[in-house]
Amino acid sequence: MTTRTVHVPTPDGTALATDVCLPDGTRPVPAVLIRTPYGRDAHRAELRGWAAHGFAALAQDVRGRHGSPGEWHPYRGHETVDGAATVAWMRAQEWSNGEVVVAGASYAAYCALATALASRDTVGDAACGAGPGADLDDLHRDGVPDAVIAAVPALGLAETAREPGGPERLWARAGWWAAHGDRRDSDPDALARALADDPRLLEHLPVARLAERLAEGLGRELPSWPRLWADRGRGRLVALGPTARLPLLAVGGTRDPFAEDTVALWRGWGGPSRLLLGPWGHRLTADPAAPPRARVNLGALYVRWARAALAGRLEPTRHGVIALGDSGRWHSTPGAAITPDATPPDRPETECRWPFGSPTGLRLLHGAEFSADPGRPVRSDDLAVPADGDRADRCLLLSPPLPRPLDLAGAAVARINVTADTPSADWAVRLTALDPSGHADPLAFGIVRRTGPPGEAADITVPLGTLGRRLPAGTRLRAEIAGHHFPAHARNPHTGEDPVTATRLAPSRRTVNPRGSALHLPVVARRRYVEPAPEICR
Repeated sequence: MTTRTVHVPTPDGTALATDVCLPDGTRPVPAVLIRTPYGRDAHRAELRGWAAHGFAALAQDVRGRHGSPGEWHPYRGHETVDGAATVAWMRAQEWSNGEVVVAGASYAAYCALATALASRDTVGDAACGAGPGADLDDLHRDGVPDAVIAAVPALGLAETAREPGGPERLWARAGWWAAHGDRRDSDPDALARALADDPRLLEHLPVARLAERLAEGLGRELPSWPRLWADRGRGRLVALGPTARLPLLAVGGTRDPFAEDTVALWRGWGGPSRLLLGPWGHRLTADPAAPPRARVNLGALYVRWARAALAGRLEPTRHGVIALGDSGRWHSTPGAAITPDATPPDRPETECRWPFGSPTGLRLLHGAEFSADPGRPVRSDDLAVPADGDRADRCLLLSPPLPRPLDLAGAAVARINVTADTPSADWAVRLTALDPSGHADPLAFGIVRRTGPPGEAADITVPLGTLGRRLPAGTRLRAEIAGHHFPAHARNPHTGEDPVTATRLAPSRRTVNPRGSALHLPVVARRRYVEPAPEICR
């Protein structure tokens, strides 16, 4: 196989640095394209892997990053036209048989999806500076790929900045912008160094001007930081998904903060779609202590799926698999089964209700009334809980030990009846599994923001994400309900002001009414264990 670097032209004249790895032989072959802001050099082994299986493999630096000229504007329309131009260029090469798979993880998954979901209007808008002689009809026709692999997709500015329920994702965005924002290369340890110099950095108010303080530690400006919080156009790619007809492989992890975006993309896709949800975080890596049976060769699975997709061998349906934690067991789920409101026969899970204040559900330990003080917020990076309720900062509940192993696969929610004495209140629910020795393992989390008249009781639903776990007998479930989850999420100031621009904080008195509150978990009723690769590729 051979690898070389070329510069692929785009309609406005920008030439994007692209590594091309070709398999041995001279016959035309299918191709895979990865467009990334994180450096094409990091994909050399991946390109060789695709080429070894008979694919031409390309990794491209997006505009304004690493080897590609231009200006770096995350999630702007140029990703659509640059991707379409690259796909069209690939199809014109002598080594191409015309078949193209676009693939990527995180921001690269966004690039792949923006290319796959490009419409004539979006290509035209993004290429408005193409200049004389640019044939946008040809670009649209030739620039649409044949299949897409989207792993842990970060679907847009709004999706990465805020939870679906409103609260701002502070830690993750500060870390990403410090590492990649407003620069041509990357510095993954930038935030860690800044926090070492200024441990209270993320407490800075207002959040909108955090970049000014962060710049002191970084030695460079972050002028694009405010635009991150100004963009509220959530759900554009998911909304376009039903119009797609090409096959999709959506890959995510139950420990990935963007897992629900992966599920929503898969659930709404118009073409044949497959979901692979493993016991992974955003880097698609499992716990190092996980047994070998819990690991999946993603590279081999991608190749097998791509071949089936390009050959038209995938069933025109929507289905997928969810790993039951590190057990090595995978649960098959049809398209409707992962939603909390699906009904049999599409749903092989049973919603198990764990009422609050019940000896057989979740027993209230303390904190039915508590104080949510943004000056002393419940922390996201500490699983320790207060020993008593004298100064309760959260509502704390505990289940009895499980009498038998429990398999969970699907959407979990907490439905709570609550009161806050402030016009705006965040409600964070954290669910932890305690083994018989008391070791705490995070199980699920959700946070939503509610605005309304102070003192008014409200029934609130807090989505807790998609679970995939096997809980052994003797496990106890610990539930915490709090008003903050800092520094993962920005602090709600409780004044009714926008948390991004607020400079004044106030405590909030909270009440959780156990009566009418419950945890709803997706318990596997009919076990359908499968091998992930055959299920994904059928």
